[in-house]
Amino acid sequence: MRTHEGTTKEGKEKGAVTPLNQRPDGAATRSDRNCDVDERSYGVEETAQEGKILLFLFCRGFHSWEDFWIGNIDLLCILPRRQQFLIRCVEGSIDHRPHSRDMQALRSIEVDSESVIRAITPALDPTRHKGQAGNIAVIGGCREYTGAPYFAAISALKIGADLSHVFCTKDAAPVIKSYSPELIVHPVLEESYSVGDENKRSIASKVLSEVDKWMERFNCLVVGPGLGRDPFLLDCVSELMRHARQSNIPIVIDGDGLFLVTNNLDLVRGYPLAVLTPNVNEYKRLVQKVLSCEVNDVDAPQQLLSLAKQIGGVTILRKGNSDLVSDGDTVKSVSIYGSPRRCGGQGDILSGSVAVFLSWARQHILAAGSNSNLSCKNPTVLGCIAGSAILRKAASLAFLKKKRSTVTGDIIECLGQSLEDISPAS
Repeated sequence: MRTHEGTTKEGKEKGAVTPLNQRPDGAATRSDRNCDVDERSYGVEETAQEGKILLFLFCRGFHSWEDFWIGNIDLLCILPRRQQFLIRCVEGSIDHRPHSRDMQALRSIEVDSESVIRAITPALDPTRHKGQAGNIAVIGGCREYTGAPYFAAISALKIGADLSHVFCTKDAAPVIKSYSPELIVHPVLEESYSVGDENKRSIASKVLSEVDKWMERFNCLVVGPGLGRDPFLLDCVSELMRHARQSNIPIVIDGDGLFLVTNNLDLVRGYPLAVLTPNVNEYKRLVQKVLSCEVNDVDAPQQLLSLAKQIGGVTILRKGNSDLVSDGDTVKSVSIYGSPRRCGGQGDILSGSVAVFLSWARQHILAAGSNSNLSCKNPTVLGCIAGSAILRKAASLAFLKKKRSTVTGDIIECLGQSLEDISPAS
């Protein structure tokens, strides 16, 4: 019978192997106790019938038993033994040892994200005034995309920011205003179709001055949700980012903002208060542009570390089954909670969440100084860790209620409860 290297500490030390039909703790699975199937009698017809199940599991990223054990013990307990045998047969054609090493590396850098959230979340103090718990601005929203900036901005409020602004195009403003009266919407951005060549310089100057007069009030900017890729609009946003850097304001960059930055890395290069939140495809483009190679999932933490370092110490939150965070000096992993439902808009929730927690982390570090019990003192890393964890928990709670019908709005409604569960207001 085919076996796989044991996942228990004792097994690794002694070079022992763990049978595939046995848990890491040594207990037999439920399928072994209740099912007595002769593996030799398992024929081609049964293999074909089970093939779709196996394909689904492998497409979900499970390439070895070790992957299954991590957070999926209940699933293993109910798998019939014939399915386990099929998995072993196909598993034999896959070299999953590098993937196993990668999983071990991720576990070694897993961070206690709940402790981070509790440490940096400010207490509700009646002596504080409006704006001290966070004043966030989202730069994004055009004629085609109005949902993304709303999701980012409203998520910031739901977590606990006092004020949330959206700077968008004139076409997008009425739509975003209609979503919620809670947001402060500024219809100041322009796209090429509404600007003549002779007026571009004067209009760009006007856009910059309109945003600039608000800039010093913001604790963090979120650039990119629903921004679109209009050349004139991207040029204006590039200038806004340069002014934010001059004012030492943190910038969280997502969506089309990552398209802008990937094509002009000098916008963020060497700026320690910049945060990039790429998804799989956005991360691939960044790696190709900066490192001139392909994504290496076998040694993902080290590659992320190199990428962040090459861009001059920006913080990168690589989204995935486990979210990885690096500022070029350290790598942290967040893999708690989560949901199998991958509805669109969760990246927008994440960007708004990171912006709030980043602001709170800066306040905490400034107030606590050397008395802070956090080992990491980089507010961008702390903000990413907290934002990632709170989104994962909210998505998990929403999925428990709505299952397949879960949409972004359901997750947003669970943000407050998620934070309350970890860091109660009372």
